Amino acid sequence: MLVAERRARIVEEVARRGAASIAELADELGVSAMTVRRDIDVLADHGKLDKVRGGATARQGETTRQDRTFVTRMHHQVEQKRAIARHAAAWVEPGMAVGLSGGTTAWVLAQELRDVPELTVVTNSLPVAEVFRRPDRSDEPYTQSVVLTGGVRTPSDSLVGPVAVRSLEHLHLDIAFLGAHGIDLQAGLTTPNLLEAETDRALLAAGGRAVVLADHSKWGVVGLTTVVDLRDVERLVVDDGLDAAARATLADQVGELVVVPED
Repeated sequence: MLVAERRARIVEEVARRGAASIAELADELGVSAMTVRRDIDVLADHGKLDKVRGGATARQGETTRQDRTFVTRMHHQVEQKRAIARHAAAWVEPGMAVGLSGGTTAWVLAQELRDVPELTVVTNSLPVAEVFRRPDRSDEPYTQSVVLTGGVRTPSDSLVGPVAVRSLEHLHLDIAFLGAHGIDLQAGLTTPNLLEAETDRALLAAGGRAVVLADHSKWGVVGLTTVVDLRDVERLVVDDGLDAAARATLADQVGELVVVPED
C-alpha cells in the first residue's frame, strides 16, 4: 500500500468512527504502530484530523456536536476501560447473543468482540453497531449479526424510548453488558436521561446474565434518574482504581464485584 493510500485510509477510518486508536489502525492496515503514529503527525499538521493521546479524532466540523460529546468521553479513563472490556470479553463465546448498551465502555468492549464468530449483537448504540461493520472484510463469510433497536437519538448516539424498549421486550440474550453514567450507594446505577434509563432496564431484562461495566470515576456520580438499585446488579466489573472503601461497599451490595487490574 502506498503512503498516500495508507494515509487516506486513516483519514477515512477516523472520520467514519469519530475516533480511532493507533493500535486499531495499525492492526487494520497491517503496519507498525510507529508508522501510524508518524502518519497521524503528518495528517494532523495538514489539518486532516486531530491528534490525541493514543490515536486521533475527526476534525471539529466533520462530526456533529453529539458525536464530539461521545468522542470526548471516549478518551477518559482509556486504559481502565480497555482492561474492563478485555476481561468482560472473555465471557463471550462463539454463537452467543449479547446485548451492548450505549456508552464508551460498551463501545470499547465491542472492539474486543469484533472477531468472535457467529455472534449476534443487539444494541441501542449507533457507535457500537458501527464497530461491527466490516467493509474491509467483505470477501470473508459474514458470521456476525447486528440488531440495532430503533428509538430517539440521544446526545451520546444511543437510541432510547418506547420504540427501543418494545424492540427489546421479546428478545432473549445470553448476556447483556451495560455501561454506567454514575454509581452511588443510595441512588444505585444512574443516568441523566429518563428514556435511557427505561431502555437500559429493558436491555438488562433481556439478558440471561446481566453485567454492568464501569471505571472507577463513575463511583459517587449521581445522574437524574436511577436505572437499577445496586442490589439488583448481578455482576459489576470495575478497575482497580476504585478505593478500598468503595470496593467494600459495592461488594456488600451487588451480586458479584469483579475488580480488574489496569493493563
